[in-house]
Amino acid sequence: MPPKKSSVTGDTVPCFLSDEMVDMVEKYAEALRAAAPTIGDHGLAPAEFWRSGLFRSAIERLRGQQAAATKEKYGFVERALRQLKAAGLIENHEFTGAGDRHDFHVYMPDKRVCVFEAKGCLDGNNTTIFQRPPNAEEFLIWSLCQNQGSDLRAGVWSGTHTRIGAKIIAENVHVEALIVWDALCGSSGRPCPKIAEGRGREVDGVMVPPPCIYLFPRTIPDPRNNPKPPLPKVETVALAAALLKHFGGDERDVTEVQIEARMKGASVERRTTLVRGERIVRQSGWTELKRAAR
Repeated sequence: MPPKKSSVTGDTVPCFLSDEMVDMVEKYAEALRAAAPTIGDHGLAPAEFWRSGLFRSAIERLRGQQAAATKEKYGFVERALRQLKAAGLIENHEFTGAGDRHDFHVYMPDKRVCVFEAKGCLDGNNTTIFQRPPNAEEFLIWSLCQNQGSDLRAGVWSGTHTRIGAKIIAENVHVEALIVWDALCGSSGRPCPKIAEGRGREVDGVMVPPPCIYLFPRTIPDPRNNPKPPLPKVETVALAAALLKHFGGDERDVTEVQIEARMKGASVERRTTLVRGERIVRQSGWTELKRAAR
């Protein structure tokens, strides 16, 4: 299904998917669909082609291959972490994603252990597949959205409210922060207003904007005992603070993800409010938590 023009209110991230990009994707998708029966040597008549399911199967295969292509994502992460190490902001890092539900361990100069899981555009169920390891003094999600046609604003809202926020309450797992930042940020495919403001850092001849940081509550929201937990200060989330410091970020790049919980009858409900500075960026209504708590 082609992407829809953005209907998400509020700048959940400063950049946005332009209508021009949406139109290009829609037109190309329709052209591809129209030409599909004539592509390849399958030998099927058009009616047989559509009945066979070949087109849908090929699309799903390409989607899977695209989703599995992590080399480019991890390359960006590695470059960023190497810069932090060279600047003395981290002591070391290691990739641990081969057999765990967390991808990187980062060791800070004060010996603090920061662990993060790398994700894509946050609008899929894979966003909720992670574990906080016992040794993590700080656990983050890092969104690396490599789809230029993705509506990042919609994805970030889906990630913070529908997926990560719900998992925090339902499974009693603590996440300190979400990083939204990848190689497309500031490129022609995803122009970033931070670059126009003169903010960012030159990396390998390319100007890279500061990352977007989303802070989650300091403790797990609980409808009876902790209905509206406080938010941390970004300087207490060591890895997020180091990224902002090195890549020219400040409080304008930090969004608080306020999560409230309450009981309504036998159901748990939650409300998510994104606040940047003192401005509400977006707020949900009270939403039933449908995932069973463990």
